[in-house]
Amino acid sequence: MMSGLTKEDYEMLKSMPKETLLELFHMHIRNLWRVDGLYFLGIEEKFGTEAATQIDTNCWKILGKLEARELKNLLHIDKNDVPALMHALRNTSWSLYQEEKQVESSPTKGVYRVTRCRVQETRTSKALDVFPCKNVRFSYLKAFVEEFNPNIKVNCRVAPPEKRPERVWCEWEFKI
Repeated sequence: MMSGLTKEDYEMLKSMPKETLLELFHMHIRNLWRVDGLYFLGIEEKFGTEAATQIDTNCWKILGKLEARELKNLLHIDKNDVPALMHALRNTSWSLYQEEKQVESSPTKGVYRVTRCRVQETRTSKALDVFPCKNVRFSYLKAFVEEFNPNIKVNCRVAPPEKRPERVWCEWEFKI
């Protein structure tokens, strides 16, 4: 039985068709991001973008460390090289939320590129400024990588508020 579930909950989930279970899983990921966005907007409205960004940065930094540790255990990842890191990263809530991304991996280097960002597109559709997410995402990815393997370094190639190429919202590089 999975930890944190009652026997009844476990049996209920186990009896669901695989497709329904995957849709349920993805719905909960979307809800996680909705709550993150709603909290951010509330803090931003009351205290400004800078305060909201600082709070967001600290939250995601902690999550990065926790998520790396839990994914290594859950996915039984015993290697700590770049391909293993990229595999773990693709299984994060952040990555699974991104519908349009490109992931490249070699033995010594990985690249993660978001080509269509739901968060940014939602903000711009509501006539809000593009969120300067670079520090938030960098803190998250740095904590994730340090927990996974401190010999791997993350570098931001581009992320808001920087000027970016069309069809790329952010791009991250990972190297030993």
